[in-house]
Amino acid sequence: MDGSTIAVLISAGVLGGAANAIAGGGTFFTFPALIATGLDPVTANASNAIAIYPGHAAAVPAYRRELRMPGRTLLRRAAIAAVGGSFGALLLLATGEAAFTELVPWLLALATAIFWAAAKLNRLIARMNLDSPSGSTAIQFIFAVYGGYFGAGLGVLLMAALTMIGVSDVQSANAQKNLLAAVITTISAAIFIGAELVHWPSTVVVLLGAVAGGYLGARLARHIPARVLRGFIVSLGLVLSVYYFVT
Repeated sequence: MDGSTIAVLISAGVLGGAANAIAGGGTFFTFPALIATGLDPVTANASNAIAIYPGHAAAVPAYRRELRMPGRTLLRRAAIAAVGGSFGALLLLATGEAAFTELVPWLLALATAIFWAAAKLNRLIARMNLDSPSGSTAIQFIFAVYGGYFGAGLGVLLMAALTMIGVSDVQSANAQKNLLAAVITTISAAIFIGAELVHWPSTVVVLLGAVAGGYLGARLARHIPARVLRGFIVSLGLVLSVYYFVT
């Protein structure tokens, strides 16, 4: 691996880790960078799941105060994330490259639309009783499956899911998003490692950048107004959708 490749991958890791800590979408930086080094999409996806992991995990300690608020509810959400992430990772192994490549842009576009229309969706969910325990579980599980399957825009999806189930405070939702994303990527990464899909040299370089980016991004997110953060999430989701539609 030459110097220019290392520079590209570590820069992508920093940007991806920071993006995931702030609003999600770090894969927009890291997945294309891994592909550019010559990895096939499935190997790049598996390697990315591990490389971007610290972007979520390193942000969790910075949100200790916000993570105390949900109490036992957060433990339940983490358990759902673990089960859904496992299912998604196994589904990727079963369906392979062609299926997940075709689905990615549609899923990203849907996630962006959900977050943009969050307020209206909350009212609709209340009328349909989808904010019941069973409805809440189904929403969280579906998005966790997506996270284990591919993970691009996982932060956007989780923010949308948390908004749909009634988490109205954007900082609390951001904190929970990072924890749940860390759970999902931990489970899926373990499965990908077991399947020997990970290209370790590239993964380690991106991972080093993501460690720094994740913590810095979390510190920055605390000082961003809710309106600005929501706008950034929607804009990022649109960029991700367009990118994967045209590639």
